[in-house]
Amino acid sequence: MAFHQRVSRKIVDRIMTFEPVSLILFAVAAGGLFLFLQLTGEVIEGDTHAFDERLLLLLRSADDPATPIGPYWLSHAMDDITALGGTAVLSLMTIMVTGYLLLARRRAIAVFTLASVAGGWALSAALKLGVARPRPDIVPHLVEVYDLSFPSGHAMVSAATYLTLGALLSRAQPTRVTRLYMIGVAVFLTFIIGLSRVFLGVHYPTDVLGGWCAGATWALVCWLVARRYIAQTPG
Repeated sequence: MAFHQRVSRKIVDRIMTFEPVSLILFAVAAGGLFLFLQLTGEVIEGDTHAFDERLLLLLRSADDPATPIGPYWLSHAMDDITALGGTAVLSLMTIMVTGYLLLARRRAIAVFTLASVAGGWALSAALKLGVARPRPDIVPHLVEVYDLSFPSGHAMVSAATYLTLGALLSRAQPTRVTRLYMIGVAVFLTFIIGLSRVFLGVHYPTDVLGGWCAGATWALVCWLVARRYIAQTPG
């Protein structure tokens, strides 16, 4: 009985060492994982197909599915926006932010940032292979794509990269306003990149939702680890 009491006390003491904000964010991360698993199950069973098809068709002309809605410049803008979630741009962003953190003598955060982003990319590739959902063929694609569909690699990797970079880079900022600004920019970029994939017809909406859930959950977990275990002081 004494052994069980000691174990229970250790668990309670461990929980109590977490700040309320950390506990809330941990619950949010658990919720994000649950939503992703639920959505994955629905996708595999084919229950989301009608929803996906309806939204994709809403973004195209009723007379010609190859013609997107909106002014002529919108498709060009979406093409530019989707490039922000490409491998080349994200790699450059990660390298530049890592370099900045190293120059700012935040070596621990720099190494953790690089590892977090690389881990998010690897997880995205593994999830695609695990689900193996083909690309949508409901409307013509406006850009070339070659890999699998769920979760959206652009949505997940951009979320994993920009949100991780924004959250970890914000730890090096002196004021709350600048920290919130960096996180807000990361969220905005993640959002518009995901939307661009649906507009271009290369992903189902549920692909993007799944990518957002998985990528944001990964970034949040990384931020919680950094918040608890990585020192904020230079060194």
